[in-house]
Amino acid sequence: MRRIPYLLIGVGLVSGLAVGPAAGADLRDLYFGEALYHAYQGQYFDALQRLDSELAQYHGLDEPRLDTLHFHINDAEFSVGDFELDYRMHQRAGRAVKAVLEGAVDESVRNEAAYRLARIQFQKDQLDDALQTLGRIRGKVPERIADQVEFLRANIDMATGHPGEAVEVLRPLRNDASLAGFVAYNLGIALLQDGQPKEAIEQLNKAGTLAAGDPASLAVRDKSNLVLGSMLFESGDFERAKQSLERVRLEGPFSNQALLRAGWTEARVKRYARALVPWGLLVEREPTDAAVQESMLAVPNAYASLNLNGRAAIMYGRALEQFGKQIERVDASIASIREGRFLKALNREESREDETWVIRLRSLPEAPDTYYLMELMASHDFQTALHNYLDLEDLKDRLGAWKTSLDAFVDIIRLRRQNYEPLLPEADAQFRELDSRMRLRLEQRKHLAERLQAMLTAPRPGDLATAEERMAGERLALIEKQGGGSGRPEALELRQRAARLRGVITWRLETEYPERLTAAHAHLKELTADVDALTRKYDAFVRSRQAATHSYAGYDVRIERLRGSVDEAQQRVDTLMTQQGHLIETVAIDQLRIRRDRLVTQQTQARYAVAESYDRAARAGPGAEER
Repeated sequence: MRRIPYLLIGVGLVSGLAVGPAAGADLRDLYFGEALYHAYQGQYFDALQRLDSELAQYHGLDEPRLDTLHFHINDAEFSVGDFELDYRMHQRAGRAVKAVLEGAVDESVRNEAAYRLARIQFQKDQLDDALQTLGRIRGKVPERIADQVEFLRANIDMATGHPGEAVEVLRPLRNDASLAGFVAYNLGIALLQDGQPKEAIEQLNKAGTLAAGDPASLAVRDKSNLVLGSMLFESGDFERAKQSLERVRLEGPFSNQALLRAGWTEARVKRYARALVPWGLLVEREPTDAAVQESMLAVPNAYASLNLNGRAAIMYGRALEQFGKQIERVDASIASIREGRFLKALNREESREDETWVIRLRSLPEAPDTYYLMELMASHDFQTALHNYLDLEDLKDRLGAWKTSLDAFVDIIRLRRQNYEPLLPEADAQFRELDSRMRLRLEQRKHLAERLQAMLTAPRPGDLATAEERMAGERLALIEKQGGGSGRPEALELRQRAARLRGVITWRLETEYPERLTAAHAHLKELTADVDALTRKYDAFVRSRQAATHSYAGYDVRIERLRGSVDEAQQRVDTLMTQQGHLIETVAIDQLRIRRDRLVTQQTQARYAVAESYDRAARAGPGAEER
């Protein structure tokens, strides 16, 4: 019996780790929120670009705890790995997840990271590494991924040739509603690979009768019925095979194969009239499908078996004509691909906005190259190659936009230089004058502070005299000097009066010294506040002056370096796009050649069969079919 693949869809359906703030937490960093916004829109390149820049700035800060990203730093570091994984940067995503595994994080977070890393390794076919990573899961596993971890373990066991171990892992998972269809199907395949065909048939029968509502579950159910029907057909149990195949939906992705196989189950027991029912439905469908093309030969073969040779000849003739048309289509498709129209048809805006765009390509009149490539384009390998090509195309557009932005930056810098350079000389002259005056005032304040500090231990009341008291003292000194040593009564009286006034001033200075010293310190504090305000303005001016210069100076070398990097990247992208496009076209042409060879073989069969049918009809004579 041919090897039947198990489903890996379950792994692909597992959602990525939750990114962003924990439930109920407020988003406190807007730039992180912007990255999340892009990620939720499926714009993972933009999300990575935003978050990488934010993290680089955060790690370059002297005090990162003061930055708003500090509140979300663990989520941000983990989100990088998520975005890289969603952008298919598996290598970098693996490094990001490993950093979480080796960091001081909660046990549940570490186990979730181990699961993510194992899934990356499994997708890259690094099965041994994936098993080792799963082995690092210890203790508490988040409930939402517990079953998914085991499902991944089962897939790895099946991929490494240990279906028996996969059976033991899958059986307890049958109650998980989110994985029910995938688990049921994979369990059946695991039993079959483990040499338990009877149990496998029973399990696949259960998988084929599960209740399903979403498209993925319905497709799994159809796949289960198709595989079960094929197994029963190959084992000769045609009745049960027919029952299983009839459960496949007529409009599902496996309906054509099911109809073809259902017809053969009837033909094997000589019920050709019944075989014509599913084949009759199938032959009217899209003629590029391989199952439909096989039915074009099966239908007239059934008529021939019923001795309806004339009708068989007509149907063979139609098939011969259809095969000729399809061969022409294949040739046209190959020529179109070689002319580059295939990549142009694939590189459509729908491919970025609608995941189901591929199924509508056949209806596009300008894309004949896609007629025979639906199955190829639906494959994982082709989709990966196509996404890589589209990402390169997107990156090429971005590089062009970035190069244009560099030109815009050059213009901005030129305008800033034109604006600031005429203004700076006058501003600098005023600043120098202000700077000298400010330095003088700061020196005077420092001198006052030192004198007041000295007066705490060596009182000097005269230093705290008011302006009026100082003027009065000077006038008294002048009067005393003018009076001199004259012995006249008027001079003596004047000296006495001056002495009394000086005594009053001295008394006041001595008695009010504590209060005046306290007031002087208070005034010094007020002056300190004014000086601090002036210093802040001074510093603000210095920063503004520096910012003005830095807004246009020193960018030339950096811009030229970036321009060179962009040019180099554009050349690399062009080379990679050429190689990737050539790879896609080569794979597509090879696929078309295989289909063409098959069509030529079927055309030859139809050519011989139509001749033989006419011979039989001629030998049977007129009216033989009516009898």
